Amino acid sequence: MERAAEQAIFNSTTFRAEREEDWARLEELLKRAEGGSVRKLSDTDLLELPVLYRSALSSLSVARETSLDMALIAYLEGLCTRAYFFVYGVRTSLGQRVASFFTYDWPVAVRGLWRETIAAAVLMIVGTLAAYMLVSSDPSWFNAIVPGGLAGDRGPEATTEALRSTLYHEGDSNGLGVFATYLFTHNSQVSIFAFALGFAFGVPTALLMVYNGAIIGAFAAIFIERGLGFELGGWLLIHGSTELFAIVLAGAAGLHIGMRIMFPGMESRLNAARKAGRKAATAMIGVIVMLMFAGLLEGFGRQLITDDWTRYAIAAGMFTLWCAYFYVPRTEDGER
Repeated sequence: MERAAEQAIFNSTTFRAEREEDWARLEELLKRAEGGSVRKLSDTDLLELPVLYRSALSSLSVARETSLDMALIAYLEGLCTRAYFFVYGVRTSLGQRVASFFTYDWPVAVRGLWRETIAAAVLMIVGTLAAYMLVSSDPSWFNAIVPGGLAGDRGPEATTEALRSTLYHEGDSNGLGVFATYLFTHNSQVSIFAFALGFAFGVPTALLMVYNGAIIGAFAAIFIERGLGFELGGWLLIHGSTELFAIVLAGAAGLHIGMRIMFPGMESRLNAARKAGRKAATAMIGVIVMLMFAGLLEGFGRQLITDDWTRYAIAAGMFTLWCAYFYVPRTEDGER
């Protein structure tokens, strides 16, 4: 019994003596890297790290199989774990991760939803045209489509001058911030609903896209009938080129999830929904950013900029910017 114990101690000591120089070298490199000095590691050091990691991993395997002392096994387990996270783990800072999201992850996710984006846009256009025709033929449809709180003083009973004044009202500057915050919250809720309802096979999302379009069509019918169509376009598009684009993308994300659940292919519906959810969620994070811009344009730009052509110019510029951002391909390192 004593001889077996002495043999185990001898084996452990010999085993450590033969390999501890490599372990010490690996630990030294890891300490430097973990201390924030990765850039100070030379090319030789970086090439050496995977080799030392595999060597330590092999030592750990031998130590476990031969039942060497537990202290040595615990040491090697800790060393290998640290080395694993350095060799195979993600070593980007928060700033780098955010930059990667905006330069690569978000545009790629949006491009991957191009079919659903077209479908969501078509549904919104259908709703717009349908409501426009209904309200044009019978203005009483306006109140059935547009909630009273949203309509405000812009209903069929309003005079032409009253309608015109709502397009150029320069609200007091103290209230603009509150107004922008309200619009951002409202539009975010609409977008989140469009995304979340996608899990019901995308049907509620599709209906929400049609209804959003119907609200626009109902307003358009009232203003165009009063000869204010051009003015309404500038008032709406200065923020709408960003806001409506964001809502369409939210609808596209919801439709993507719904279609993958409805047609999972060879996968289970749960796995299909999980994969679709990752892409859709990436797009949705960016949608909130778009709505922040739209809220500022709606709460400030639209109230302070009253020239129609300037409004159209800003709308065209924002739409062009978003299209270029999303649909001009780029690699992960930012190269075009």
